Amino acid sequence: MWTNVKDKALQERARQVIPNGMYGHESIASQPDDYPQFFTKASGTRLWDADGNEYIDLMCAYGPNLLGYGHPLVREAVLKQLDLADTCTGPGPVMVQLAEDFVSMVTHADWAVFCKNGSDATSMAMVTARAYKGRKKILVARNAYHGSSPWNTPSSAGIVAEDRAHVIYFDYNDLDSLEAAVALAKDDIAGIFATPFKHETFADQADPFPEYAKGVRAICDRIDALLIIDDVRAGFRLARDCSWSTVDVEPDLSCWGKVIGNGQPISALLGADKARSAISSIFVTGSFWFSAVPMAAAVATLKLVRETDYLEKLKSTGALFRNTLAAQAKSFGFSLRQTGPVQMPMVLFDDDPDWRLGYHWCRIAMKHGAYLSPYHNMFMNAAMTEKDIAMVMEATGIAFEDLKKNRDTIKPPEKLGALKRLLAS
Repeated sequence: MWTNVKDKALQERARQVIPNGMYGHESIASQPDDYPQFFTKASGTRLWDADGNEYIDLMCAYGPNLLGYGHPLVREAVLKQLDLADTCTGPGPVMVQLAEDFVSMVTHADWAVFCKNGSDATSMAMVTARAYKGRKKILVARNAYHGSSPWNTPSSAGIVAEDRAHVIYFDYNDLDSLEAAVALAKDDIAGIFATPFKHETFADQADPFPEYAKGVRAICDRIDALLIIDDVRAGFRLARDCSWSTVDVEPDLSCWGKVIGNGQPISALLGADKARSAISSIFVTGSFWFSAVPMAAAVATLKLVRETDYLEKLKSTGALFRNTLAAQAKSFGFSLRQTGPVQMPMVLFDDDPDWRLGYHWCRIAMKHGAYLSPYHNMFMNAAMTEKDIAMVMEATGIAFEDLKKNRDTIKPPEKLGALKRLLAS
């Protein structure tokens, strides 16, 4: 029997000492009612919350779980390095090995710099691009998420106009819109950001048109600005190289995070030789950016990326999830929009303008052991099996049945108001 007594108690304690009880993208403030906030255990593709409820986790920590929580070979590398040293007065030799491994795997990369979070990497890329030619303007696709720094956070609270004075927006997959932004910036463009595919929340996902990707590359070459791929979310989920290798485009800089330590805190900025002087001229650092344990985890993770069929597993499991879910939804009389790569599925309901169907469906499925998101793309991991997918379908089947029975009485989720205001800002 599902219960959340301990989690609710923890939430109440948290509200006394943590603003809003929680913050950031892992806050449940915008999740369906009763979603657990706190988790006590993770293994493979499963999570256990504070009340001991077990879930097959299709959020994968919002991306970092690539190979399975607690993958034995990554864990072995972590423990071995932890016995030696972690955060010291200088980095360990493992940093050099990790940089060599990364550069050998990513076609466009000649150097690597390591940090902690995706926002670190994207902000470093922005500064590097500005240092490249001494220009100011950064071109970013409208509504694209590139982190939570003042120049890119989706919230306007505490942000002043000066934080974004040199950011110009264009529409993803629209070369005419991009050319208009280029014209507006004149001869002051430092760099152009692009995500591997269009992956906003509450929206259908979209692959880049090959002509769009090649057009972005051509524009950067024409004006001598740096093309930056934000691969923090999708890196190594679409390819064993930079994600735009799938459309035969090489960037000048690429930002990495999430999966590269299979859950350990590490991210990276990779770049081509043309940007080496620029990255060498800026000052970036962090007390924990040089810690050896996450780097050891990353070395082990990259080895598994190179030497196993993890990517093929992500694709086959993702396709099984998508196809089985589509058939199940149809059998209950519902129509879904499933978009984006199968490795990073986005599931939205047709005819659900106020999100009430999606929220209710996810809530019921959660209470039967499948942790899904009603508004964010989800993630496959290499530990997931056909049996896991079958268990997810059992939970979603119960949710569809409940949804069909109660469709006319389900109310829109009230908590969405704050999130929609944030996104609109």
